Amino acid sequence: MPRARPTPYALTPAFGRILCVSAHPDDNEFLIGGSVARWAREGREVVFCLVTNGGAGTNAHTPSPAGLVPVRERETREAARILGVRELVFLGYPDGVLEPTLDLRRDLTRVIRRRRPDVVVCGDPTQRWFGREYLNHPDHRAAASAALDAVFPSAETNAIFPELLDEGLPPHKVRQVLLAATTEPDTWVDIGDTLATKVAALRAHASQVGAGEWVEPLLRGWAERDGKRAGVRHAEAFKRFDLNGT
Repeated sequence: MPRARPTPYALTPAFGRILCVSAHPDDNEFLIGGSVARWAREGREVVFCLVTNGGAGTNAHTPSPAGLVPVRERETREAARILGVRELVFLGYPDGVLEPTLDLRRDLTRVIRRRRPDVVVCGDPTQRWFGREYLNHPDHRAAASAALDAVFPSAETNAIFPELLDEGLPPHKVRQVLLAATTEPDTWVDIGDTLATKVAALRAHASQVGAGEWVEPLLRGWAERDGKRAGVRHAEAFKRFDLNGT
């Protein structure tokens, strides 16, 4: 029999709170901004957790790291506003040297238990490279690895990090995980109505993208590529894990 054609995925209405964990201040805008804007429009509560402070984000537009951290925080807040994200968590780890330590896993477990999300979105920690064009940043892999370990088993097991119980943070079970930036996607979100919002949000990171003339064609190209897989014009791709069996 022919394989069924993939179709766009919509979160169940019961999933009202979504936690997006990323290594750097602009990662969410690059990878999942269209989905985030859609979820926010649907009335869901989206929380961004930024693991590093973005202080190593030097480039042709920002050649010096001097004073960069507060700039990146301001840009992140503006991008979140554009996307409809009202809550941000800044963990403040140094940029460029992140490792998936127990301290980081504890911090992310704390965030999960405090915000109690139905869905956690993060990167794919197994992605070492993409094609021949991009070696995946080690911070991306470290943040994603720690996030998944925080989801399971740490967030839902009271014997792991018992000090969080003393902080009044009981275990919490995440019901779904979505991995972005993966070469093995099985789930696509239609972002046809939110691609322009995604572009505007990424352009808010002027320290990283400059005037951003290239942002729209880049993001549109990615969205068209993923949209073809889902039978829509524009989409974002994920690998999905349904942790409660639904």
